[in-house]
Amino acid sequence: MVHLLFWLLTLLYKMCPGHAWVASNFLMTGPKTYLTYSRSVQEGAMSGIEECRHQFAWDRWNCPESATQFKGLRRATRETSFVHAISAAGVMYTLTRNCSLGDLENCGCDVSKNGKIGGSGWLWGGCSDNVDFGERISKQYVDAQETGQDSRAAVNLHNNAAGRLAVKATMRRMCRCHGMSESCSVQTCWTQLSDLRDIGNYLKLKHSQAQKLDINKKRMRAGNSADNRGAIVDTFGSVAQTELIYLEDSPDYCRRNTSVGLYGTEGRECLQHGEGLTQWERRSCRRLCHECGLKVEERRTEVVSSCNCKFQWCCTVNCEDCSQVIVKHVCARREAADGHGYRRRYRGPK
Repeated sequence: MVHLLFWLLTLLYKMCPGHAWVASNFLMTGPKTYLTYSRSVQEGAMSGIEECRHQFAWDRWNCPESATQFKGLRRATRETSFVHAISAAGVMYTLTRNCSLGDLENCGCDVSKNGKIGGSGWLWGGCSDNVDFGERISKQYVDAQETGQDSRAAVNLHNNAAGRLAVKATMRRMCRCHGMSESCSVQTCWTQLSDLRDIGNYLKLKHSQAQKLDINKKRMRAGNSADNRGAIVDTFGSVAQTELIYLEDSPDYCRRNTSVGLYGTEGRECLQHGEGLTQWERRSCRRLCHECGLKVEERRTEVVSSCNCKFQWCCTVNCEDCSQVIVKHVCARREAADGHGYRRRYRGPK
């Protein structure tokens, strides 16, 4: 147990540059409760990053590992706003779900509305997911990372909150019918978490609509900490809590820049054909390759695997070797012989 505690504290220390909160949370909640919550926090943060990678799989910026590290989070770009929002949402989602599953102590269903009229023909009842619990613990752990008083810290806290609001905004109302012969004259309803994928889709749309803030830098430079907070509050006044915000324009994600953890789109796979592709996926080759001055190169790989296996008494399984050609399309640098040169048609961070 001591080794496990040390490992978790070390992990959270590495995840959070403002690490004083680790000890304070441990003392406030007690070792057993702290360990229980920490596992959910870790699981939720990892789920959020996995969702980030799914949402941006066919974008120029594809939520690389560098984006989730301290160096990648120092810039307050549109993409960083999504990382903060989906991470906070993932932590809140996992805490709420684990609470409903009975995996956490001092937590249970939200029955605060039970028995009250919810609408025409239905009442609140059943076991609603306790999102208030998930929100409170998520805020305690995730927001504590922001120890600064500057505009970037304020933006990160805002995007954390927007991520948690996304969990609430995507919740579903579930109902059960009551009445003679299931006539459904009255319904009992409760709220339930949506899938994390629905939350990711919701926040991806918010990412595309994110607002860039223009904070009064002269006031920030000339004033004290109170003036700084005042300038930030004035700027935030016109922004809805549900919206994502950022301070800096995104870099050119077409280009490789390893100093800031960007690897460009050369060598990235794109999709040209296939059933069930979305319009965004079908346009991935144009977005990742052509608009970044690269060509689309077809690469074929032969894969050998076991097939036509038969059980032979007794007791072996005999299989044949079958080959299959896997076709992939990747972005590659144009050669001079192509006759096109290396022309770039970059149109922003997509």
